[in-house]
Amino acid sequence: MKNLKQSIAALGICCAALLSTNSAFAQNADGFVDLIDGVSLEGWNIVGTASWTIGNGLIVGNKPSGFLVSNKTYTNFIIKAEFWAESNTNSGIFIRCQDPNKPSQYTCYEINIWDTRPEQAYATGAIVDLAKVNPVPKAGGRWNVMEIVANGSHFKVILNGEVTVADGQDSKYASGPIAIQSAGGVVKFRKLQIKPL
Repeated sequence: MKNLKQSIAALGICCAALLSTNSAFAQNADGFVDLIDGVSLEGWNIVGTASWTIGNGLIVGNKPSGFLVSNKTYTNFIIKAEFWAESNTNSGIFIRCQDPNKPSQYTCYEINIWDTRPEQAYATGAIVDLAKVNPVPKAGGRWNVMEIVANGSHFKVILNGEVTVADGQDSKYASGPIAIQSAGGVVKFRKLQIKPL
């Protein structure tokens, strides 16, 4: 009888743990919420023709051209992302998208991941058409950590500990979904987290 009670208690603990550890959209102790879990596309919609593969803790885009767009809308927040890109990869993190079916630099704020962008002022670490970067940090061929702060009309971007946008300012888009882009070359995301402000 004692063994049966212990087995039932252990089963209860396991069930509770399973129900509370859904890694996508689980809040961490620091207040950040995981937006990707590396095993599914839960919470995301596929837009466009890009090829996305999921597994081993990663979401990988390796074919143009498309997006993963969040189901949820966000207003003021901090995003933390860990990504790997080739030197010629064209990607980015798009925020406050106005049309979740057609994300672009014209309907969202695009924080760029593209070392070889022809217009270098808006290459990796810049906010396209809003905040230039100089010098352009090189993200290709390694894992990078990007932090994006969107608070009202103020924006900040930090890449690998270096501030690339100190105080971009614009009030065109107040809120909207987040999107990650695959527009050429390989891009891998192993962490994408958000913390509301």
